[in-house]
Amino acid sequence: MKSIIKLFLMAAAFLTLAGTAANAQGFVTGKRPANLKSIEDQAYHRILMLPNYGLYDAITVRVEGSTIILGGSTRSLSTRKDAERAVKRIPGVDRVVNNIRELPLSSFDDQIRRQLTSQIFRTGGLSRYLQGVNPPVRLIVDNGRISLEGYVDNRADANTMYMVARGIPGSFGVENHLVVKNDRVR
Repeated sequence: MKSIIKLFLMAAAFLTLAGTAANAQGFVTGKRPANLKSIEDQAYHRILMLPNYGLYDAITVRVEGSTIILGGSTRSLSTRKDAERAVKRIPGVDRVVNNIRELPLSSFDDQIRRQLTSQIFRTGGLSRYLQGVNPPVRLIVDNGRISLEGYVDNRADANTMYMVARGIPGSFGVENHLVVKNDRVR
C-alpha cells in the first residue's frame, strides 16, 4: 500500500514539474501559453492577495504592452510599495508605473470611515458589499471627501449607498464610482 502511495506522489510531482517547464518554455520562445491568465488578471489577483489591502484601499490596474500602470488610493502605508513589488514579478512585465496615492493619516478621516461603515452595515441589504476578505465595494475617505469604489449588483444598491454616504456628518462631499456588475466593461 505504501509503495502505491509513493508511486502516486512521484507521478503527481513529475506532472507538476513537467507542466511548469512547458509554461516557462513558452515564455522563453515569446509565445504566451493559452492556459495562463492575462497580465491584467494576474496583477489584480496579486493585489487582492496583499496582506494589508482592505476595505479602505482601492487600487486600479492598466496594462499597456509590457508596462503596468497602478493607480488609486491606499490607506495602509506599505500597500503602495507592496503592490508595485507584487506586479513587478509577473512574467512579461518589464516596467511598473506606480501612481498609487497614499492617503494622509487623519483621525478625522478615520471617524468618517467608522461612521460610514457602520451606517452601510445598518442599511438593509448593503452589508454584503463590505464583508469578506476582498469586498466588492471600497470606501475611500480623503480629507473628508468620500469616494465609493467597486461593484454592486444593481443600480438601486449603488444609489442607496450613495445616499447613505451623503448623510455622514462631517463629510465634505461624495463621489459615486460604483459600477453595476452587468454594466461593467473590462
